[in-house]
Order: sequence, then structure tokens, then C-alpha cells
Amino acid sequence: MELKVEKAGQIKGVVKAPPSKSYTHRAFLLACLADGKSYLQDPLYSADTMATLEACQSMGCNIQVERDQCIVQGTAGNLKTPEDVLDIKNSGTTLRFLTTMASLAHGCTVLTGDDSLRTRPMQNLLDALQKLGVKAYSTRNNGLPPIVIKNGFNGGKTDIKGDVSSQYISSILLSAPYAQNPVDLKVVGEFKSRPYVEMTLDIMEKFGVHVQQEQENQFHMENQNYLAQDYIIEGDYSSASYLIGAAAILNGNVTVKNLFHDSMQGDKVILDIVKKMGAEIKTKQDQIVIKGINTEKENNPTSRRELITGGLQGIDVNLENSPDLLPTVAALAAISKGTSHITGVEHARFKETDRVHTMALELGKLGVKVTEEKDGLIIQGGAHGGVVESHGDHRLVMALTLVGLVTGGVRIQNASAYQVSFPNFPQVMEGLGCPVEIV
Repeated sequence: MELKVEKAGQIKGVVKAPPSKSYTHRAFLLACLADGKSYLQDPLYSADTMATLEACQSMGCNIQVERDQCIVQGTAGNLKTPEDVLDIKNSGTTLRFLTTMASLAHGCTVLTGDDSLRTRPMQNLLDALQKLGVKAYSTRNNGLPPIVIKNGFNGGKTDIKGDVSSQYISSILLSAPYAQNPVDLKVVGEFKSRPYVEMTLDIMEKFGVHVQQEQENQFHMENQNYLAQDYIIEGDYSSASYLIGAAAILNGNVTVKNLFHDSMQGDKVILDIVKKMGAEIKTKQDQIVIKGINTEKENNPTSRRELITGGLQGIDVNLENSPDLLPTVAALAAISKGTSHITGVEHARFKETDRVHTMALELGKLGVKVTEEKDGLIIQGGAHGGVVESHGDHRLVMALTLVGLVTGGVRIQNASAYQVSFPNFPQVMEGLGCPVEIV
């Protein structure tokens, strides 16, 4: 599948943000581990979250999937061994979270996935789990999936590096209440993407489990049980960043509903970023209004290959705590005036793709001058149309769409990856007046 993106004029409308992928993953797992029946309202059914849902089903959880809710009969932590190897496709979140949770099941569990997933580093998590009595190892002894996990989560004390993936930390926290003994977890070194861990602690609390924090980087968990809940899953700031970005770069007036101003999501910082770049943002209790800058006079090149910028200004920004915003902000920088400097995202190299490198590579195909650094990008605004590749990364597909809305003439190859987190992305964009076409 390809996406063809043409230049857009004014866009406007009211749209509901997709449900949070991060909260949906966590809600499925906690409802699976809980005692009783949970009603999860407005979950995200996407390729990634369905990988988690199906894994929970394979481990003995009874789940009823409905359009606007998911009914989960919890296992109270009594998981069964899957009948077969669990193929979790391309969901790194599922891989990390299930690696610890599978230790609660009897027998052995094997986790694997597609070619991309089998490149995701796991050794830091495996080492930390070993100190807690969890027997988990890479089948090829290289720290990469497939991963084998044997029954047994003794508990005790462990530590883990905080500068690779916050999902390692969340993985241990989510299942620790069911360890045989209390768990003490210390995060060593730089603690990146901390808002994702705060999100984990938030939903754990809502499902009845309290985590003690003796210091900012130390967590203590006593043996506890999750309790079934009626839980509403909020909108996703990561996915909404493309809607917010589209409204900001165009002469837009867009309202995005189901985004809460008191959200724990680190990617909420996208509002501050686009505001600093020149867009107008108004926040209400559960929705955001974005007004962009009229760039009609500036976006009339005499040649299709002439570099184009919009009305936004370049920005210097550290995305250490919100690395999933790297593709969005890089795309906005590519069509903004001046030079932007994005830092703090070395850990974005360990996502579905090495996003620092793949964004630099693909923006370069659109005429953007990009300097790749170890932990970020320097981007000089100015782009033109062209053909780009998604590398199978959902966030690249949606971010590169933003460039095409200003330049026109952008074709994104292998674009179906957007279904991982935003299944109806093209339709939502078209509904706002963006010329996005599946070809």
C-alpha cells in the first residue's frame, strides 16, 4: 500500500483522538491479571494492542471484544502456559511487558515476532529479571528475541539501566505484585522516558495496587492483587500529534476531543512545542483547539523541486521524555523556517526502526538538509515532494504525511504500518480536508 499526499489548503473540523495505545496495552494486561471482570471503555484495537490482547487470551484470559468496550474476565494472576509459541508480530511493548508476566504462567512460554521485532534489544531486562529469580533467556544467546521464559518470579532486589527503554522498568513493575516475595527495583543512570513509567504507576493505582517510591529512582512493591475495574481509556497524545501538527502547519482550525489536560502522557508536550513554533493552542478539560498559520502566499513554488517552508518557526527541543514525538517534530521542522535542533533521543534508535537514522534518511529524499547526531537531528527547514519509504514504522508514515500536506507530491511506500496505532488515519485526515489517498 502507498499513501499519496497532496498540498492542503485550509483544514478544519472536530475529531476524536484515537484511544491511547500505551494505556490500552497496560489496561489489557492489568485486567488480565486482576481478580474479577473488568469493563474497558474505548480501547484501541490496533495491530500492536491486539498482539497484547491475543497473548493474554493465549495465557488463559477470557476476553470479549466489542466495538466500544472490551470485557475481560481476570485470572487473578493464575496464568496458563500457552499451547504454542506466541507470535506478537511487531509489538515491542507486548514483548517487553509479556517477558515478565509470562514468568507467572506454569511451564515455559516462548515469545517471538516478525523480522523487526527480532532486532529489539532485551538483554538489560533479562539481566534484571535474573536477579529476581526469573529464568528468561534469548534462544540465540544474543539478547534478542525469540525469548524463552520459565515459570517462577521469586522477587527480591534488582536494578536496571534507565537510558535504553522505560518499557523494561514498566514490565517489572506491572507483574511485581504477583511475585512470591516483595520486589525492590532501582533505576540506575539516566532515567529517560520517565513519563511512561508514571503512566504505569497511575494505571496500577487505579487497578488497586500501590507502589512505594522511596526515591525517584527506587520502587518497592509488596505482594498485592489487582482488582477488576470499569476503566475509560483516554485519547492518545502520540497519535493526536499528527492531527495537531497538521492543524499547526496549515491554515487550520481543528478541535481534537478526548485529550485531557491533566493526562500523565509525556507526549502531551507536543502542545507546548507547536505553540512555541507559532501555532495557537487552547486547552479545555477534555479537548484541544489548534489554529495554524495562513501560509498560502508562501507555498506557491515556481518549480515542484523548489524547497518549501510553512509559517512555523524552527525550534530547539529536548525530547528525552517523549521520544515517540521525534518523527512528528522532525517533520514539522522540515517544513518550518530556520533551523531546528532535536536532542535527547538516542533511545529512539531502539524503536520499530532506528528513528533518528530513518527520519534523516527519508527527509533527505525530500530535499531537507539534515545532520544526524548520536542523540538527535539538526534540520534546516525546506522540503519538496518525492517518494519515501516507511521502513515498516507507523510513526514515519504519519509524520511524513505532514510534509506532503505542505509540499504536495509525496508518496509514502509500504504505508500500511499506520494501522499499528491509528487504524483509520487516512480517513480521519481526509475528513479534516487533507488530500491523503490510499493507492
